[in-house]
Amino acid sequence: MDSLKGKSVILTGAGSGIGRVTAKMLGELGANVFVVGRRENLLKESVKEIEAAGGKGAYLSADLEDGDSAANVAKEAIKAFGNIQYLVNNAGHSSKVRSMRYVEKDDWQSVFNVNVEGVYRLTQAILPNMIENGGGTVVTISSMAAINPGLMGGVPYSSAKAAVAAMMTAMRQELREHGIRSCTIYPAEVDTPILDNRPLPPDEQARSTMMQPEDIAETILLCMRMPHRTIIQDLIVSPTIQRDVSEDMKIAKTLGSK
Repeated sequence: MDSLKGKSVILTGAGSGIGRVTAKMLGELGANVFVVGRRENLLKESVKEIEAAGGKGAYLSADLEDGDSAANVAKEAIKAFGNIQYLVNNAGHSSKVRSMRYVEKDDWQSVFNVNVEGVYRLTQAILPNMIENGGGTVVTISSMAAINPGLMGGVPYSSAKAAVAAMMTAMRQELREHGIRSCTIYPAEVDTPILDNRPLPPDEQARSTMMQPEDIAETILLCMRMPHRTIIQDLIVSPTIQRDVSEDMKIAKTLGSK
């Protein structure tokens, strides 16, 4: 597999969870990592971890729900590191209210803004640089909710993650002749801070069988490190042990009702 040493990466959602772990692992591989997220203090910590691990880091605090801010990330990353070889679209969130009957339009729009609009605007903005320089790799974190939509992920999140997966597939068909690889990862439950926003936040026992952020980070690196002649198009990852989620579904079904 190709080394990532000296290669430049944009990584969104890098302040915590999967993104934070991925950033550190990229640093260990000697990459230049441009980390993006909302909370500047966490991004600064992430940069320190990248550089302590042996890579180079830079950061930008940006609201990826805003399309113009998302597009600006590409400009700032090129300014920091020059040509960008990799983009990892990891940022995303779900709504607490998950039912089609009760979710408010503002929550619906927020979920689509970060999971679809932000990915579209940032990806579109970095593509000219990648194509001009002979190719690049875009890794996007979708979700098992895109494949098995429903109350566990929520109707807004399931719909948004299905939309972004379709976007990545369409882009791959269009741009592979330009050396653009598009990889979509579909994780099931991962023990990250996003779970705290669930209708029923999982307890310690529920989290004990879930995947950990480093598990998904490894799949991201696998997609990135494959020889450029090869694309991992779609990758599903899930816990070995499937837990009982009946209580989660019961609560999600009624949350938000008046």
